[in-house]
Amino acid sequence: MGDDAKLRLVFMGTPDFSVSALKSLIDAGHHVIAVYSQPPRKSGRGQKLKPTPVHAYAESLGIEVRTPVSLKAEDEQRAFAALQADAAVVVAYGLILPKAILDAPKLGCFNIHASLLPRWRGAAPIQRAIEAGDAQSGVTIMQMDEGLDTGPMLLVERLELGDQMTAGDLHDALSDIGATMIVKALAGVADGTLAAHVQPLDGVTYAKKIDKAQTRIDWSRPAIDIARQVRGLYPMVWFERDGQRVRVSAVQVEDAANAEGASAGQSADQGAGTTLDDALLVACGRGALRLTKVQPAGKSVMDAAAYLRGHPLAAGVKLD
Repeated sequence: MGDDAKLRLVFMGTPDFSVSALKSLIDAGHHVIAVYSQPPRKSGRGQKLKPTPVHAYAESLGIEVRTPVSLKAEDEQRAFAALQADAAVVVAYGLILPKAILDAPKLGCFNIHASLLPRWRGAAPIQRAIEAGDAQSGVTIMQMDEGLDTGPMLLVERLELGDQMTAGDLHDALSDIGATMIVKALAGVADGTLAAHVQPLDGVTYAKKIDKAQTRIDWSRPAIDIARQVRGLYPMVWFERDGQRVRVSAVQVEDAANAEGASAGQSADQGAGTTLDDALLVACGRGALRLTKVQPAGKSVMDAAAYLRGHPLAAGVKLD
């Protein structure tokens, strides 16, 4: 195959993150013969079945969409093999691919993974990178094997993470980067100029799926860790006030130098979770956080001033 080889592809993806890659492959002239996505889920007040973003986009282009609940059945595997694809591209699909699926395409199955493998294998690499305070993230294009994100790597592109970058910001950036990289990777594989190399044995970490229990703020933690939790898990992070859940959308670490060591604003003396002024400065285990955007139950996101007009808070109030 030459540099301009157009491949018969199966695309396997589900969320918004995956749509950019599908669009990029189509724009590059590849023939996407079928799309696999998670089955439609009930959504909204009427609980109507709603297709996934990938499903909706593919359907709008007239591409066949398949939504099996599993790929373990032999009839599903035969149907996949009958497509006679050159390659399959997998982006946040959500189902395990059995060996029969992995082996069916002529060139194999290729995954766009939103981390610098072998760091953050697993379900939530974007969120875990932000939460851990990583200096870099990126995208790895990997030839898939039967392990959990253990396959040999074809391309890697790095991205510096700023102190204010949220998981949403990183999601969008890596989606675009991956969409460009997969076109390059397939071209290199098709013409034999790109070879995969085994992942390093050192540096393996796992990005476990986000558990709801991890979304509640523990004020005894350092302020800088809670700030990373807010940026990494937004919009899920919350605390309670008077029995009502309040989500936190944005925060600022007060006295950042002290946040890593000694407490800021005497927060340790006053008790973690205690307000230090009337403008949503909250004591943490180390340092203090100023909550700059919040979302009360049943309301939209608002800045601190707007929240405090309806829910005034004096210094010395304990938040749960």
